Amino acid sequence: MPDNLIAEDLLALLTSVDTPTVCNAIEVAQGKRGFNRFTRGTMQHSKPGEPAMVGFARTARISGLAPPNETTDVIRAKRMGYFRTMAAGEYPTVAVVEDVDYPNCIAGWWGEVHVAVHKGLGLKGALTNGVMRDLDVIDEGFPILAGSIGPSHGYVHVVDIGIEVNILGMRVVENELVHADRHGAIVIPHEVISKLKSAIETVVESEAIVLGPAREPGFNIEKLEEVWAKFEATRT
Repeated sequence: MPDNLIAEDLLALLTSVDTPTVCNAIEVAQGKRGFNRFTRGTMQHSKPGEPAMVGFARTARISGLAPPNETTDVIRAKRMGYFRTMAAGEYPTVAVVEDVDYPNCIAGWWGEVHVAVHKGLGLKGALTNGVMRDLDVIDEGFPILAGSIGPSHGYVHVVDIGIEVNILGMRVVENELVHADRHGAIVIPHEVISKLKSAIETVVESEAIVLGPAREPGFNIEKLEEVWAKFEATRT
């Protein structure tokens, strides 16, 4: 499978499960613990409870604390170049935008207008260490996972397009596959994509060994000891 394609059944599955499940499944696929390509700290979600965003990263960096030093023509050209980059790539895509002012970000790049534009261009959501706003009026079906919430756009302008970005400790390169929900975000290594469906099923089946009995009447320590041994035998 090419780097920029994903099977529809896997895409549907990834959208239906949460990010911690996918994080666990990556370790199953890799056959070891220690996977570490995920965001650190607590992030803000625009619509908690919405399905996970899944897509190939379209990357950029922005800034808003101080006015840009470039001419108006250059600023406008960069912004349009940004939109062209966001509109490119194979479905599905997710905007991954680093605010270089972090942790002092003030620029609400992700508000009503930009959400409508990015959604209209076909992107499935946005991931940023920066600011989102207009939460009561942004379009449905375009989740944002952000570093903070705020009211201003500051002097926001595009700094770089299509380069490696850093979102709360998680480095992302253009076209890498990302998965994100209210828990945070991860980068799915390309080499595990073909194994991921089976790995997710393994995680769900393994956890059911404990979850089923634990939620039944009469569960006790003796039953836990019995099922936990079976659970441990299935864990990575």
